[in-house]
Amino acid sequence: MRSSVLTFLGATGTVTGSRFHVESQATQLLVDAGLYQGRKELRLRNWDPFARDPGALAAIVLTHAHLDHCGYIPRLVKEGFRGRIVCTPQTAELAAIVLRDSAHLLQEEASYANERGYAQHQPALPLYDEADVEKALALVEPLPLDSSVPIGDDVTVTLRSAGHILGSATALVATAGGRVLFSGDLGRGRHPLLPAREDPPAADLMVIESTYGDRVHPAPDTTLKDAICRTIDRGGAVLIPAFAVDRTELVLLKLGQLMRDGEIPSVPVVVDSPMAIAALAVYQRALHDAGLMGGFGIPVLRAVSHAAESMALNRPAKPTIIVSASGMATGGRVVHHLAHQLPDPRNTVVLTGYQAEGTRGRALAEGARAVKIHGRYVPVHAEIVVDDSFSAHADADEMLAWLARAPQPPRTVFVVHGESGPAANLARRIHQELGWTAVVPYLGERVRID
Repeated sequence: MRSSVLTFLGATGTVTGSRFHVESQATQLLVDAGLYQGRKELRLRNWDPFARDPGALAAIVLTHAHLDHCGYIPRLVKEGFRGRIVCTPQTAELAAIVLRDSAHLLQEEASYANERGYAQHQPALPLYDEADVEKALALVEPLPLDSSVPIGDDVTVTLRSAGHILGSATALVATAGGRVLFSGDLGRGRHPLLPAREDPPAADLMVIESTYGDRVHPAPDTTLKDAICRTIDRGGAVLIPAFAVDRTELVLLKLGQLMRDGEIPSVPVVVDSPMAIAALAVYQRALHDAGLMGGFGIPVLRAVSHAAESMALNRPAKPTIIVSASGMATGGRVVHHLAHQLPDPRNTVVLTGYQAEGTRGRALAEGARAVKIHGRYVPVHAEIVVDDSFSAHADADEMLAWLARAPQPPRTVFVVHGESGPAANLARRIHQELGWTAVVPYLGERVRID
């Protein structure tokens, strides 16, 4: 009988591009299908032919709706995928928002590059378009948490809460040969808005993230408050690049708290991201239904949908806090705001999450004095502040604590979704502190599940 095999087709040596192929005797499936982001050589991988026949995949199991986990799905559809997309109901709702926005931005960026003449290939084409997204969304089959679904004749998938973002889940894939647990992105011990993550079930193999595998999150401090107060005092604007799903909600929650407590002035707060506005509505509805949340407590909170309103925010007439996607400044409206606001020393850019290698956010966090935007370099004179307190990823200590709650040791833990240093550090700690076998796999590596 042919062995069940796990192949690592993404998220090795980097925090993006999550793609894990599982092949049993009768069934092929993919756990997550994310976009590569960051360095150019990584982004170019999105254009490579997929390493497996997309038409042979029975399903894609989606752990959550962030682009680096779901953003490659429409490309697979474009290349022939016609299987099922299994995820939680809330992930299905958020993924529709994320993928539609992604297609819109890809088409817009290709058009802009053609118009301005800085595309390396003529004409510039989007990786996929809105029609591909709609075909993908028609394949989605929501699966409630803590229930199982058969995939083909010999594979079963069970989703459990991961506590990372709304709808996020770990995925237990059970084949005739063994069980593989995929952490997806794992949340912290406590999320300000969501129920806690569930303990890991028994598994033969585990595939876990390591975004913060070499560090521990700092205790809450006054970084954001102090930055806002300094900026308002000098008459500037505060620009907060934030992921549209979950990060925007956490930032608004914090801003409301600071204003209620009188720690920052009650200046206007603007959410400038159509995707964030749509995701915000999903969060508010889900959390209201669960009795977990009221409003954000911000006296003047405005959502901007139209492009003309967004353009007016490039140079605000008075001190304003602007929350805009994307969180690593790789695309979206925040890029236009950066182009106009970075040269002004009165302004401040607050980075609120992990910044992958090769992104504008990473360059700003590391002190770049100029960043390339739309084919030209923009000088950085604005104040740049990094606030790590908003992370919804488990840090190294939290990952180890979660693993230790497994009912039995797995045969092997594979450490992925992290840069090489964090991944190696977490693997070392798993070996030293838990006594388990932990490996950092390489791209394309195949391992037996049975």
